[in-house]
Amino acid sequence: MKNNDFTEGAILPKLLRFMLPVLFAMFLQAMYGAVDLLIVGQFSTTADVSGVSTGSQIVLTLTNLIVSFSMGVTVVVGQRIGQKRPEDAAQTIGTGLLIFAATGVVFTAITVVGAPGLAAVMQAPEEALDVTVDYIRICGAGFLIITAYNLLGSIFRGLGDSKTPLIAVGIACACNIAGDLLFVAGFGMGASGAALATVIAQLVSVLISFFIIRRTKLPFEFHRSHLKIKRPNALMILRVGAPIALQDLLVGISFLVMQAIVNSLGVTASAGIGVAEKVCAFIMLVPAAFMQSMSAFVAQNIGAGYDDRAKNALKSGIAVSFAFGVVMFLLTFFRGDLLAGIFSNEAGTVADAWDYLKAYAIDCLLTCFLFCFIGYYNGLGKTKFVMAQGICGAFLVRIPVAFIMQNIGGGSLFLIGLATPCSTVVQIIMCFAAYAYFRKDSLKSAE
Repeated sequence: MKNNDFTEGAILPKLLRFMLPVLFAMFLQAMYGAVDLLIVGQFSTTADVSGVSTGSQIVLTLTNLIVSFSMGVTVVVGQRIGQKRPEDAAQTIGTGLLIFAATGVVFTAITVVGAPGLAAVMQAPEEALDVTVDYIRICGAGFLIITAYNLLGSIFRGLGDSKTPLIAVGIACACNIAGDLLFVAGFGMGASGAALATVIAQLVSVLISFFIIRRTKLPFEFHRSHLKIKRPNALMILRVGAPIALQDLLVGISFLVMQAIVNSLGVTASAGIGVAEKVCAFIMLVPAAFMQSMSAFVAQNIGAGYDDRAKNALKSGIAVSFAFGVVMFLLTFFRGDLLAGIFSNEAGTVADAWDYLKAYAIDCLLTCFLFCFIGYYNGLGKTKFVMAQGICGAFLVRIPVAFIMQNIGGGSLFLIGLATPCSTVVQIIMCFAAYAYFRKDSLKSAE
């Protein structure tokens, strides 16, 4: 575990060594939805593409809620490792496993029973309604697996290990591709086959992760006796993770509202935004990877009392991800049709996707600041602020701007999509203001 200690050594090389496996793991994770849409788009109907688009957005929102909540485990475990308190880290993991098992059961019930209602709320096009319901139900039936899959990754990252989650997701991605080819291309199961392939692939990944855990030298002994809900550890996980989860849930709802707005424009527009969202999952990979990596890196250094080292990591992350953002802006804005064409051979769907992607291209220049700041504040444990800025961006800017653009834009997906960079600008301003405030507060405390 010496190589996973972020409290000493050159900052940028250590941050990059940790971030790159996270990046590759997120790339492979994005391949899940991408491969689903790619194969469904090539071997099924536009209705199936719309069903995967709408259904996966709902499943993704709930999955992101789990990922965000599990950030509480990542941060608390990282701080305990930084404080050289391995026994507390083991107890935190045991408590987290039980909390998230209960969460997975609840989400399973919500998605399996409530699938028709969720599809209706999303205004799924009539010709794609049944397909959307089937997709949600099949993925929902596997939510315990999805929960375990994401929690295990958070635990490893809290320990400073980003390579094990990469191995697990790589195996899962390969299984997902094989499953899509079998169920969608081979058996002609459409969106339902894509959902089934995803759940089976993540089950394989969970089994592989448990096998790796049993054979990995951890910085502490983990026994069945640790599988207890310890009140202090549970409160700490909830204190850190709940605001992040609530923020991501409400932000996810804001994107669901945008999806519903576009769904009202017809099945082609619905499929177009689905394609665009899959492309976005790739063009935002670097800042998103820095966000996750920054949380673990900062948590260890704050636990060790190295505040300046945490701030320097933030600046390094912003600089590297901005350089990548410029490249993604140029590619997406000027040749977004090439990217969209990977996922669909329908000219109308590709045109609508590119129109929407032009707005996201602008956001590529902004997220390098926002995502790194979010990771930094998560690592500090300032998750209430993270929640506040996310909710403000979603409900004071993104949703109102999307509705305004729907009414004045004549159905332009570019104008509707501008709601996202508009909200990002407001959130960045809030992050810089908070940075100045927290710095001033820390200087007062030092006097």
